[in-house]
Amino acid sequence: MRPGQAEGAELTDGAPVGDRSVSLWAHAFTAATATEVRHALARHVLAAGLAGDDAEDFVLAVHELVTNAVRHGGGSGRVELLRQDDVLVCEVHDHGTGTDAESVQLPAADVPGGRGLWLARELTGGLMLTRRPDGLTATVSVCLTGADRSARPAEPAGVDPAGPVQP
Repeated sequence: MRPGQAEGAELTDGAPVGDRSVSLWAHAFTAATATEVRHALARHVLAAGLAGDDAEDFVLAVHELVTNAVRHGGGSGRVELLRQDDVLVCEVHDHGTGTDAESVQLPAADVPGGRGLWLARELTGGLMLTRRPDGLTATVSVCLTGADRSARPAEPAGVDPAGPVQP
């Protein structure tokens, strides 16, 4: 059951009835505006409460989806940033036929390109691809609770983060 979903709620188009999504920002894009969209997205992600490495990873993941939409999804699309309780969600809509999320694999090291969807999945912990009659929607999300977990690396087992005890 998803946060905010009442027990027994029916699903409609993958979202629970009564889903409390709040649109934070939306923008159409083309190849000429992809960089502008990335910078604007970074500002909106920060304003939503995501910072540090988590924010950079999320913005990079979405930028990869935007780049894929330009290259493989008809040359243009629309990006929408949403907040669902403590989860930040970004949907990238394009006009392509797309692929299946299950088929997203890291290509061999000597193969140029082909890493955009894989990066988006790895940087966010999940990628959902939804076919629509007019194209494809790629969705990634990140939890705002405990954001910036990567700001300080984890200490190796048995190491005191305060350092060695001085005699």
